[in-house]
Amino acid sequence: MEKLSNRILTIEVSSHGAELSSLKCGDTEYLWQADPAYWKRHSPVLFPIVGSLWNGKCRIGGKEFEMSQHGFARDMDFTLVSKTDNELWYMLVSDESTMRKYPFPFRLEIGYRIEGRKVEVMWSVSNSGEEEMYFQIGAHPAFYYPDYAPDTEKRGFFRLEGSGQKAGQKEYCLIKEKGCADPSVKYASPDLIPIDIHTFDKDALIFEDGQVSKVTFLTNGMKEWLSLSFDAPLVGLWSPPAKNAPFVCIEPWYGRCDRAGFEGEFRDRDWVQHLGPGETFKASYIIEVC
Repeated sequence: MEKLSNRILTIEVSSHGAELSSLKCGDTEYLWQADPAYWKRHSPVLFPIVGSLWNGKCRIGGKEFEMSQHGFARDMDFTLVSKTDNELWYMLVSDESTMRKYPFPFRLEIGYRIEGRKVEVMWSVSNSGEEEMYFQIGAHPAFYYPDYAPDTEKRGFFRLEGSGQKAGQKEYCLIKEKGCADPSVKYASPDLIPIDIHTFDKDALIFEDGQVSKVTFLTNGMKEWLSLSFDAPLVGLWSPPAKNAPFVCIEPWYGRCDRAGFEGEFRDRDWVQHLGPGETFKASYIIEVC
């Protein structure tokens, strides 16, 4: 576990999955501490897929491969490649075990930088092969509800910001079956979403098409608690259905689960990213505590 601190924030990052494992402002822990009774992770990085494959399988170059939900990077050990007073970088390189699941040579680098009240999470994906590479990448950070009380229903609010839709007219889709989505059915969403114990009864709320570029998490009293800012084209909002869990996830994604029934080539998945030989994809998002 590596630690970075300034006068305001302290973060800890594990080499397993290069996963952010703690985010404290003073003595207050913001990041979910992975109680397996609800969910055993803190903030996994999703790669080389986001979400589930239809029937757990994908087709690449006419061959069939199996991969579990959200890919394998979150369950692998990364190498720490650099550390300064305010920044950490980890790296994962493809090997025989990854090529059996995902036949593309790659280098995945994950970085963390703290400045003031902000944590910037940075991704770099490089195609080290000789053919075009297809992938997805996403975040899955989980944050404690500041006003959590298991015997009450209200949990706070999300405030959505972005230029993709007119104010108050955003839309989301839902998971349909086998962890896969039905993007053909859209549900209207206000810019201010009340969160209660039933908000995620049908699993994640998935906002596509760059509608949202910032999500602010507010307390029941409408006090700003933290925010995530990002350029990702999708964001998922999630807490385990029917568990009355003490946390909620705000998840910027460059990708999404398969649409229900999809059996095409991996390159034709919704929201798949493309990289030519030798090319590198870079992206980041910012967590700011309030």
